[in-house]
Amino acid sequence: MFNFDDANKKSKEALDVAVKSYSAMTKGFQAIATEAADYSKKSFEDSVAHLEKLTSAKSLEAAFELQTNYLKASYEGFFTEATKIGEMYADLAKDAYKPYEAPVAKATAAVKTAAAA
Repeated sequence: MFNFDDANKKSKEALDVAVKSYSAMTKGFQAIATEAADYSKKSFEDSVAHLEKLTSAKSLEAAFELQTNYLKASYEGFFTEATKIGEMYADLAKDAYKPYEAPVAKATAAVKTAAAA
């Protein structure tokens, strides 16, 4: 027979898990957005500084060397940042799933027990 108290308790537990997961996702997305904004700001500042150096170059060779060094540094910085943000997304997924681990394990155990019976 249907037990309203059990259903109410299960609903509350499910809501608590969802809220914890949502909170973890919100914090993760906020951290990623902050990191992306900081990188964009730094990248813009580096571009402005590079243009100032480039306009003061005395020769074509010096300008070419400045440009080569800037592009190399920009590429390395972008690759590092992309890796960091990728790791942040992976951590976000782990943190968002963490509240579901216990209920899923409990449900899996119940299904295995029911299947064995």
